Amino acid sequence: MRFNAGETAPKSATYKVVGPDGKCLGSVYMKEGETLPPTQMSGCHYEME
Repeated sequence: MRFNAGETAPKSATYKVVGPDGKCLGSVYMKEGETLPPTQMSGCHYEME
């Protein structure tokens, strides 16, 4: 499932940062209800691992 920066994490999990080319650029652990942080590049999104 795809999430954008600023959206609320639906559950506690590790979310990987995916670049516009589909490559994983890193990951971040978020608790349920927290807001996903801004990415370092435009065009990136988050995916739950």
